[in-house]
Amino acid sequence: MTTLARRIARFDWREIETSLDLQGYATLPGLVTPQQCQALAALYRDDANFRSRVVMERHAFGVGEYKYLRYRLPPLVEELRQTCYQRLVPVANRWRRLLREGGTLPQDLDAYLRECRSAGQTQPTPLILKYEAGGYNCLHQDLYGEQVFPLQMTVLLSASGRDFTGGEFLLVEQRPRAQSKAEVVPLAQGDAVVFAVRHRPAQGKRGPYRVTLRHGVSRIAAGERYTLGVIFHDAR
Repeated sequence: MTTLARRIARFDWREIETSLDLQGYATLPGLVTPQQCQALAALYRDDANFRSRVVMERHAFGVGEYKYLRYRLPPLVEELRQTCYQRLVPVANRWRRLLREGGTLPQDLDAYLRECRSAGQTQPTPLILKYEAGGYNCLHQDLYGEQVFPLQMTVLLSASGRDFTGGEFLLVEQRPRAQSKAEVVPLAQGDAVVFAVRHRPAQGKRGPYRVTLRHGVSRIAAGERYTLGVIFHDAR
């Protein structure tokens, strides 16, 4: 077992599952070391690591930019994706049953990615995002085709208060026939937040019902903010 795998195994995954059920997200403090964060952020300078670059302003996504990593993924990103998928797929399958969605997700990521390829989704989706002062990310969902793994993860690579100020991670939840509820998720360098991509089940008086979530980033007041996004389904 690698050092990263041991770190992942030490988290209380029952508690993480409970948090995901109750509020649609859970945090993994110190998932990535500061040295690993710096190494991942440094990848951004070399376009050879990436398949494409998106400037947010051109698409009214916000202010900032991001780049999608290409296959082969960097070893740390690959291990994060593989290992966390195995931990999260039981939650994902239980959510699918509660929401009466058909099918069962495979127990390992490689088998799931074969299903993505069969659906025409062949492009890797892990990405690194860069924001400077004034940057922000509008509320959105990361959907790239009919195959959607219901959970994803973001890792903060920069140090809040040292490298940047502002730039809080935001989640907004919309329940049926109710006003939206917003939440700020505090993160330190190396912390990860796992959250619902699109929907999660909530328990009502008449049984489970569907809650819609979107995520974004508030405006950066100063400095630069880098994050790693780990999405488990691939894109068309």
